[in-house]
Amino acid sequence: MRNRSMTDMVPPHTKASAAPTVAEGDSPAGIARARNVARAFAEGLDPAQAPEATETLALAVSELATNALRHDGGRYTLELEATAGAIHIAVSDLKPALPRERAPDLNGGAGGFGWPMARRPASEVTITPGPGPGKTTRVRLPR
Repeated sequence: MRNRSMTDMVPPHTKASAAPTVAEGDSPAGIARARNVARAFAEGLDPAQAPEATETLALAVSELATNALRHDGGRYTLELEATAGAIHIAVSDLKPALPRERAPDLNGGAGGFGWPMARRPASEVTITPGPGPGKTTRVRLPR
């Protein structure tokens, strides 16, 4: 049995999105683009996502992209995939360091919100080395 790539794992009852499923970013403008790619991806699914689920996907993508830009080398690659039961988000960045939980800074604007916001709606989160010297964070959101 061959290994399946993220692009060939769409089951018969879930059609692939007409929107791009891969995006790259290296600036704050890329975060808004990543959210838009996520929304377009969700809107192209059959059966359709509920609007709340689409916004949850966009939020998780936004937070993962923001963290990659702020803390993990300033570049990321986003990949989205759908199966009958889940939306899979993969964000690859340039640094191998794992995300760390920290108390949100409510007064100084130093962050601490993104990682919990990306993880909270997830049914599964995994972090693996690569590609290259960095890591890939995978988040599974139930459909």
